[in-house]
Amino acid sequence: MTLSSLLTLSPEVAAARSEGRPIVALESTIITHGMPYPQNLQVAREVENTVRAAGAVPATIAIMAGRIHVGLDDATLETLARTPQAEVMKLSRADLSSCLALGRTGATTVAATMICAHLAGISVFATGGIGGVHRGAETNFDISADLHEFQRTPVTVVCAGAKAILDLPKTLEVLETLGVPVIAFGQDQLPAFWSRESGLNAPLRMDDPAQIATSARLRAELGLQGGQLVVNPIPPESEIARDVMIPVVDRALAEATQQGIAAKAVTPFLLQRIFELTEGRSLDANIALVLNNARLAAAIAAEMPRA
Repeated sequence: MTLSSLLTLSPEVAAARSEGRPIVALESTIITHGMPYPQNLQVAREVENTVRAAGAVPATIAIMAGRIHVGLDDATLETLARTPQAEVMKLSRADLSSCLALGRTGATTVAATMICAHLAGISVFATGGIGGVHRGAETNFDISADLHEFQRTPVTVVCAGAKAILDLPKTLEVLETLGVPVIAFGQDQLPAFWSRESGLNAPLRMDDPAQIATSARLRAELGLQGGQLVVNPIPPESEIARDVMIPVVDRALAEATQQGIAAKAVTPFLLQRIFELTEGRSLDANIALVLNNARLAAAIAAEMPRA
């Protein structure tokens, strides 16, 4: 079996690739595991249209019927959005090949989206937030595979930082250890997903998409493996300030501990509880930051051929 037999490019993505137009990869977990139908479909369409409006072609990535789909037409996007969550595998590096072998439907996390984007020749990816080091990792060893993927796969990932439910100082420390460039866009502080500031200084700052594209090119020329992490602060009008979010996150974490929630069940519980405690503001902020990241990713992708 060849790589070409595993990849299905949508007509829009195939045309963009043959014509050398900028393409932005998008994950599918936000569709299948992020929100219910039909809101998930509406948001997915809005993110794709935001990429188009910014001058690039969106390539939402998902695994369906034993193939890696890079770019989904509207009918396929709706099919994925309607698929019950229990029928969709949530894929990272460890289970990507198994999903293909089983012919299952799979939604790609950050790590899996990076792998598939690279296979399809796409070098820029927009998402919401990345996984990282969970609180208590010194005893539970819960560290996202996303972090190691940045070290391995040469894709520039635009996000709003690591999810604020994580241990941000430890996440930053692991990224530094792995040699991953962490570039804050337009500010000196590391953003914290729903909030523009985390209280942590970012290792690097760039204010121009062209600089980020040039940095990616130079990494390749220097023979440095892996990608770049661009952390893009949520727009000011959409953020939930850090002093508001910290007590909410702490309360949700305490409730998870009290209820004995652990392993893969932790993140979904925390995000749902934070949604409830913020009366829906956390989801509104999440959507706003994803759209903001899509715009920046399109601008970076447009600069890649000129870098």
